[in-house]
Amino acid sequence: MLRLALLTLLLTSSLGVMARDLDAILDSGTLRVGTTGDYKPFTYLDEGEYQGFDIEMAELVADKMGLKLEFVETSWPTLMGDLKADNFDIGMGGISRTIARQLEARFSIPYLTYGKTPLVHADNAERFTSLEDIDQADVRIGVNPGGTNEAFVRDSIHRAEVVSIENNLDIPPAVAAKKVDVMITDSPEAIFYANSDDRLAAPLANEPFTRSQLAYLMAADAERLQDTVDFLLENMELTGELDALRHRHMLID
Repeated sequence: MLRLALLTLLLTSSLGVMARDLDAILDSGTLRVGTTGDYKPFTYLDEGEYQGFDIEMAELVADKMGLKLEFVETSWPTLMGDLKADNFDIGMGGISRTIARQLEARFSIPYLTYGKTPLVHADNAERFTSLEDIDQADVRIGVNPGGTNEAFVRDSIHRAEVVSIENNLDIPPAVAAKKVDVMITDSPEAIFYANSDDRLAAPLANEPFTRSQLAYLMAADAERLQDTVDFLLENMELTGELDALRHRHMLID
């Protein structure tokens, strides 16, 4: 009996925590959504309340599934670990589809195509018109640790100074105050900040350095949950709900 218990413990440790299946989620009455709360216009805190495109999407998904909604705080460095520890059922908030994440988890169908692009001070809109212009020794680039923005900068930038800024929400104000020169981010975020602050510009938003997609992140064994989320996304695309939400949050023109 002891040997069986030890074997079970070893197997559980090696395989990690099993995610809740769809039946368990439905039985609980609550959908747990992991979100970073630091990535406008997708997920951010306003007076202690989560706001943004993906926050509204989470509310819609939970409502259509007949569930209450619980937001679980996560971060870019801990996102995958929190998911595999079953701290939440689905990650929502501007999460890029990458092969590294796909190998450890599963994604919904994409809901937005975008690319990496610079956010700069409006005074420098004509100065930074290419990656070569940005990758110069006298240029300071603000990055938030742990996400795909930092990964792109580390892979593509070799001469400019990379300045690590812990909170992603602090980088656009740093650009506006000229404490750093550039933020490399996803085009929707760059467009959002450029439209929100006259001091900022996104000169290459329509010509991004990369092409990628955003989607919702679930555990590797959450096949039925993924099927359900995919169904809802496809249906919301058909009804126009998704486009209306994209327009409201300035994700598309």
